[in-house]
Amino acid sequence: MRVFSGLEEFAGSVGEHFGYSEWHTITQEQVQLFADATGDHQWIHLDTERAAAGPFGATIAHGYLTLSLIPMFGKDIYQVDNLRMGINYGLNKVRFPQPVKVGSKVRAGAELIEATDVPGGKQVVVRWTVEIDGESKPACVAETVARLIA
Repeated sequence: MRVFSGLEEFAGSVGEHFGYSEWHTITQEQVQLFADATGDHQWIHLDTERAAAGPFGATIAHGYLTLSLIPMFGKDIYQVDNLRMGINYGLNKVRFPQPVKVGSKVRAGAELIEATDVPGGKQVVVRWTVEIDGESKPACVAETVARLIA
């Protein structure tokens, strides 16, 4: 894990790739819990028999489930010390090039692509690439926007 002593050091790393998280296995239970939390009970996520005969040969994780794992991945990759708070501000771009089959392992890489001044701190944009073990295409590529207040 890369540890930054503060906001200025972090902001000075624009253009740098910070590394990768640990691998995380997507389980059917995790997909079910996400479906229950969001109300998205589409068969491609939950019906193992029907999905086995479907286009992907297995149930797949919701794209938004994959996206929602970014904070978990981030804890493995980097930390910015001496902040009062960090808040989500939004997303610039999100794409899901490859579905994640249940049972697959995923991990993320992070790169700081922008840091601009805002009152009390910085607005930062981090590009996340969620990889699937053994697949050539990523599961998700997203640019998250956060406000970090020193």
